[in-house]
Amino acid sequence: MLEGVHRVHLIGIGGIGVSAVARVLLARGFQVSGSDVRESQLTQGLRDEGADVTIGHRADLVDGADLVVYSTAVPATNPELIAARERGVPVRHRAEVLGALLPAWRSVGVVGTHGKGTVSAMITRCFESAGRDPSFIIGGLLLDYGTNARVTAPAEGKGHAVVEIDESDGSLVHVRPDRLVINNVEADHLNYYKDRDAVIDTIAGVLADERDRQLVIAHVGDEGVRDVLSRLTRPIRVLRVAFEDDLPPGHEAEVSARDLTLSAAGSEFTLVYHGREVCRLSMPRPGRYNAMNALVAAATALSYDLPIDSIRDGLAAFAGIENRFTVVQRGAARIVKDYTSHPTGMRRVIAAAKTLSDAPITAVFKPYRFTMIHYLGDEYAVAFREAARVVVTELYTAGEVPIAGVDAQWLVDKIRATGTPVDFVPEMNDLPLHLPEARDGATVLFFGGDDLFRLADAFAATLPA
Repeated sequence: MLEGVHRVHLIGIGGIGVSAVARVLLARGFQVSGSDVRESQLTQGLRDEGADVTIGHRADLVDGADLVVYSTAVPATNPELIAARERGVPVRHRAEVLGALLPAWRSVGVVGTHGKGTVSAMITRCFESAGRDPSFIIGGLLLDYGTNARVTAPAEGKGHAVVEIDESDGSLVHVRPDRLVINNVEADHLNYYKDRDAVIDTIAGVLADERDRQLVIAHVGDEGVRDVLSRLTRPIRVLRVAFEDDLPPGHEAEVSARDLTLSAAGSEFTLVYHGREVCRLSMPRPGRYNAMNALVAAATALSYDLPIDSIRDGLAAFAGIENRFTVVQRGAARIVKDYTSHPTGMRRVIAAAKTLSDAPITAVFKPYRFTMIHYLGDEYAVAFREAARVVVTELYTAGEVPIAGVDAQWLVDKIRATGTPVDFVPEMNDLPLHLPEARDGATVLFFGGDDLFRLADAFAATLPA
């Protein structure tokens, strides 16, 4: 795909996934251009690295390109996409390009409904601690490195690369790392998948088509992952991982954990490998879900025979990913920002926030897609039970066709029916007026995207320091 290619043009280059691919292409010596609808930290960073970035979309931007790259977020009506196809310029999905880049490394990829970026970043940190100097391509800005992608030159032979693989649109079939980590599987991305079974069947199909894959690291403490493995028609090479108290009768794990302790400072657990207690691992991110992410990362590191001390030091030093449980402290108040918009993810974040203090929790939520709130409405209704109050603003439709009777007010009514206090504030910019409890020291969680996080930062700046 990349043979004979000199200049690559990426539509939506400011997206977190597309920008990561752009960075790798730049590091590999390709000429890179791209376009997006607005300036951002990512577009400016890519300019600094040598990309020619234009704000706005025009047909002439593909002039001279040997390859045009897009993501599922780019509509078919995009003028650059139309022009490339009319002129016969090869057009490829971002995942196809990522798949074409991977053979340069000994690669490990991470897929899952929740936490795949965090697990990828934790694995990267373990490799770094072991002196392996890994490359990485991850859908978030790693606070340890200040970027979402880098390419390092190995001292000899092939280096290692850690890759987050997006399953949201089925494009994971194009990305075939040497080792594949499955963190968890739930019903998600229901604008693309019919239901949970469709998600499970897609991932099971990827596992069944092994090709040159060396190993699957599977978090079998998760029911969805167990369901994926149960649908395989022939054996594959699997390293099973779980907290011991998550395993149902009849299931075993080669790598497990016990004696979990949780606090505001993070989590700690005993790592068990083939029935033998290896060490205590600690990780400075709160919440049981982050402890599970750390266990899966540790198991992956063990599969590469990384030293235990390197795994322990790497996880202990892990700084996190931007806007994944990012805490802004203002006086007695805490503002927490998290990208998750899935009810399971939000429930886990609220549970983690409860370890920070005894202060009441207010959850601010900007819903995402009609399909998500429609098909997961009952899960959203109970996701906020541990919050003292919920504030919902108008949903981001992502261009979806409305579903009759389903909107943000419908979701508010479902949450209210469970007994959780909830308010609907249609105009997002009016949210600060409805959060007086923050000045009294409450913890306020913001669930949404970049526009909501910009508002959260501005709101935090108004609070007493």
